[in-house]
Amino acid sequence: MKTVYLLRHAKSSWTDETLDDFDRPLAKRGRRAAEAMAHYVAKKAMTPQQILCSPAKRTRQTLECLQEIIDASVPTRFEKQIYLASAATLLRRLRRASDDLDSVMLVGHNPGLEQLAGMLAHGGDLAAHRLVANGFTAGALAVIEADVEHWAELRQGCGRLKAFIRPKDLLRDTGALHDEGRPHDPL
Repeated sequence: MKTVYLLRHAKSSWTDETLDDFDRPLAKRGRRAAEAMAHYVAKKAMTPQQILCSPAKRTRQTLECLQEIIDASVPTRFEKQIYLASAATLLRRLRRASDDLDSVMLVGHNPGLEQLAGMLAHGGDLAAHRLVANGFTAGALAVIEADVEHWAELRQGCGRLKAFIRPKDLLRDTGALHDEGRPHDPL
């Protein structure tokens, strides 16, 4: 069994129109969302064994929020190919992961992450599937358990969506975390 964590970067800022897409930072709301997701990941003990991250500024900043809360010593690779990658590219990258690893987190962008979640996960939590179908929102996390022994065996439909968590499900109007579980959060 292999576990794939798909984390989309949190809400980015569009205030500086002179910046290239690659260099856009997180918005204040995005930083709060990333911090809330980091606390959730820590609370649920979902620390991956390796993190693969797009080198774009907003993905790096999302990851920094996570690493402030979880074990910052998790081996992390920043890979240009993940920036705005298609689902097929992301799948090929996951297939190259070391079989010594049981879990990998991809920190990236849509539409690739949303398409990859749909490609891999054909079973699992129905409420989570409905949420993904409505959009893999900024800062959201999909947890997919793949019924494979080797990463190279990842293929369409091999996994089940165990959870799909959106920042808005974690934040109150004040920015505090909800403690109660959600129907799409069976963890």
